[in-house]
Amino acid sequence: MTNPSKFVRPAESDALIQATAARESWRIFGIMSEFVEATERLSAIKPAVTIFGSARIQPGVPYYELTEQIARKLSDAGFAVISGGGPGIMEAANKGAFFGKSPSVGLNIQLPHEQSANPYQDVSQTFRHFFARKYMFVRFASAYVVMPGGYGTLDELMEALTLIQTGKARKIPLILVCSAFWKGLVDWFKDRLVAEKMIDPGDLDLIQLIDEPDAIVAAIFKHYETRSFTASPTERELLLNL
Repeated sequence: MTNPSKFVRPAESDALIQATAARESWRIFGIMSEFVEATERLSAIKPAVTIFGSARIQPGVPYYELTEQIARKLSDAGFAVISGGGPGIMEAANKGAFFGKSPSVGLNIQLPHEQSANPYQDVSQTFRHFFARKYMFVRFASAYVVMPGGYGTLDELMEALTLIQTGKARKIPLILVCSAFWKGLVDWFKDRLVAEKMIDPGDLDLIQLIDEPDAIVAAIFKHYETRSFTASPTERELLLNL
């Protein structure tokens, strides 16, 4: 027969559980404060385009120079530019916008390596939690421009695609830049995901491959020819329930 005394929890275990629960409660308040503070700071910055891409691209590399050109054209066309606020493609995006007509916004993340805030930010917001930061990328974007990048960029791309595909976020332009870089992935979408009925053929239409900066700006304006950049009441409700 099992001895019930073996399952009696020591008093110190109860104290540890209570301390952990209290710490988790305070952590939730910290997460809430990130959402509230960032929403208040970013709510007036619209329309905006979010640019994703690698933190490891150095100035002078073609991807960096192209990102800077795109961001400058978007800024001069009236779009605030939002990036992750760090080095590489993020720096290029902020730099292009910083010297343009519209605000340059950096949503920084605290990381043990790679991430340090670049100096080209009119508005800078720092996050501890990835999911709060990712919410802000989606919440305030009128379009996404995705440059070459690694796991983080792919994560942001796939989340944006999933939210749009499932109707949890409004349909906005999602533009992949540097076709040669993305071709293998897009071909795999067609050859595997569509062919094996993991996604519908029409889901591929959520993505555009455009390499020219002027064409990117034109594609975003074309999407909004028949509607406002401002989210409709239905879309605002979607964004509140991301």
